[in-house]
This record gives sequence, structure tokens and C-alpha cells, in this order.
Amino acid sequence: MTYDDIKHALSILEDPSDKLELVMDIGKNLEPVPTNAKCTEITGCASFVEICEKDGRFYGVADSMMVRGIVAIILAMVAGKTHEEIRNLDLLNEFNSLNLHFGASRLNGIQSMISFFHNL
Repeated sequence: MTYDDIKHALSILEDPSDKLELVMDIGKNLEPVPTNAKCTEITGCASFVEICEKDGRFYGVADSMMVRGIVAIILAMVAGKTHEEIRNLDLLNEFNSLNLHFGASRLNGIQSMISFFHNL
């Protein structure tokens, strides 16, 4: 799914629990990390998260379905963009525009993932 597809699908759902269910479904389609990808563990997340890069593409690993979905959404936001383009994106504002309701620990993890991309 492209980010535009994800954003559209989330926008037509009104119930917050339906939105979170969709986030978990999106996480089921997270691509496996290819061999020899450079991976970085994201600190600040309550769950285990790694963001990996190989040949200009990003991949992610997470140990919970909800976090896999969050990773997949953020990866869709940066897909096809250069490091410079990614650094110039307002990823946090864009993520917040999805109107997903997470607790403080998830929000810290989201901030940590976004910080990783802004520090490329």
C-alpha cells in the first residue's frame, strides 16, 4: 500500500478502534528485511523496533502487530524519497494528521522513529 492509500483508508474510518485494527492489518504486509541490509535499533520504543536500509529502500522490524503497522505507515511515508527529501518532511505532523489515538509510550516510539529519519 502506498501512503496515499493508507491515508485514504484511515480517513474513511470513524471509530478509533477500527483505525487501530487497520493499522495492525497494514503491519501484516511489512516486507521482510533483505540480507545484508544495514539495520538500526530504534531506542525509545516500548517494543523492539529496527529500521533497515538496503539500496535506498527502507524496511522495518517490530515485535508487536500494532508497532509493525506504525512502522509500515512511516516507511510508506518515506518510500521512494532521498535522505535529503526525508529530512525535509514534517513526518510528525503528517503522522498526527492520521488521527490515530495512541498512549504516551507509543507516541514516544513514534517520535523516536521519526527522529531516526530526520537524522539520516
